Amino acid sequence: MTNPTNMKFCQSCGMPLTDEALFGANRDGSKNEDYCVYCYKKGDFVQECTMEEMIDSCASICVREGAYPDEKTAKAEMERFFPMLKRWSKAK
Repeated sequence: MTNPTNMKFCQSCGMPLTDEALFGANRDGSKNEDYCVYCYKKGDFVQECTMEEMIDSCASICVREGAYPDEKTAKAEMERFFPMLKRWSKAK
């Protein structure tokens, strides 16, 4: 999950934001370019959770989508990447 280009990633779940349709929504309905539609709606996070809970919920999705070969690898990579994301860097 490195960022060799200027690719945007959801600053909550790490999903690549490859299309504007994936951007979350602010309270006023405008697009939020920091968070994806699955994490951020109407100006709020869809679920309150810890970084560890987010990693647990994302790992199986990433494996299913082919981003990682197994959940152990997915979780290890996310544990390195997520602390750099805006939502989780504030938690420290």
